[in-house]
Formats: sequence, C-alpha cells, structure tokens
Amino acid sequence: MEREESNITKSDYDILTCTDFDTETTPMITPSEVIEHLYCPRFTFFINCLNIPQHEEQRYKVLKGRELHEKREKTNVDYLRKRLNCVDKEISVYIASKSLRVRGVIDEVLHLSDGTLSPIDYKYTEYTDFTFQTHRIQSALYALLIMENYRKPVKRGYICYARGGFKVKEILYTKKDFCYAKDTVNEILEVIEKGYFPKKTGWQLRCIDCCYRNICV
Repeated sequence: MEREESNITKSDYDILTCTDFDTETTPMITPSEVIEHLYCPRFTFFINCLNIPQHEEQRYKVLKGRELHEKREKTNVDYLRKRLNCVDKEISVYIASKSLRVRGVIDEVLHLSDGTLSPIDYKYTEYTDFTFQTHRIQSALYALLIMENYRKPVKRGYICYARGGFKVKEILYTKKDFCYAKDTVNEILEVIEKGYFPKKTGWQLRCIDCCYRNICV
C-alpha cells in the first residue's frame, strides 16, 4: 500500500470547518463533475450550460463501475477495515457543503483508531504506482466535505482498485491538495455561471471515446 507525506496541522482543520448547511437554493456540483472537468473542461459546458447529457450508460467502464458499487454495498469487507485500523465505517454517505458548493455520495467514511476520519473510494481500474490527478482531487474533495460536516480531522484517504484483487492505495493530503481542489471547483462554477465556452483538453486521444466528439469543434 502506497504511503505519502502530509503537511496538514491541527489549526488547518479548524479553519476548514464551518457551520453552513446544504440547502436546495445553493447551486452545487459533484466530485464526479470535477473529474469530468479535469478530463476536459468542455464537459462542464455541454452538461451544465447546454444541458446535453452524456448517455454514459453506454460506456463499458461506467457500467462496470456501477456494478462494483452495487456489489460493495452488499459485501462487508471486514479484512479491509482491519488493515486500515478502522474501528467503524459508514457506507454510501450523502454529504454536502454550502461553503464549498459541492455535494456527493462517499463510498465509505472510515472512523480510524487514531480518532481521524478517512474517505475510501472504489475504482473499477487496476492499481498502479502512479496516483492519477483525478483520483487525488476527488479524494481531497471528499476529505474537505468530511472535515466540514463531521468537524473531525482527515489526514488521509484511500482508493481501492477493484481490478486485480481490491488493492488499496493511501493518500496523505497536503495543503496544496485542498487548495487545488477548491480552485478547480471555483473554475467550474465560473464556467457554469458565466456560460463561456472553455478550451478543450490538450490530449487529443481523449476525444476518440468522447460522447461529445460530434458536436465539439
């Protein structure tokens, strides 16, 4: 299991917590939308400004990912809890922040033996030593949501890669992770609120399997 270093102090958690609550009148985005934006900013425009759905149910990996989450909810993986020094866990936790303007469902919120909490996210992909930027920022957003709502420190998160035997990677958060996550959310909200057409991804290979490739110019 990969380990990293964190530079978050206790005082940082006090700054991150607040008492705002989710309301239906507050426009919010999800961590999944953040991942889509990082994959290509034009996803944000097509989905939120033009209201053109992805029809993602046709994509194989998305379908397998949904099957994985359904299977996880029906399976109690006690061995994983012991490995991570987990004393309790909550499954499929809906959580939102009015201040961050982010809402979503965390696969699991782990209560660790040291008094901290951690999100764990399940991915239908194979484990690699490299941590994808999208996986790291999604985990950091979950950490911010947990800190604000539970008012407890979150020093690390976990990603469980299902393909190849449910191998787990640990991510120790830094201040840079949280700042980058917040900046990305603000960038997405700016596109939605101003309705401008952002530049597309610089990675042309991503366009091959894109559901918007026929209307994106």
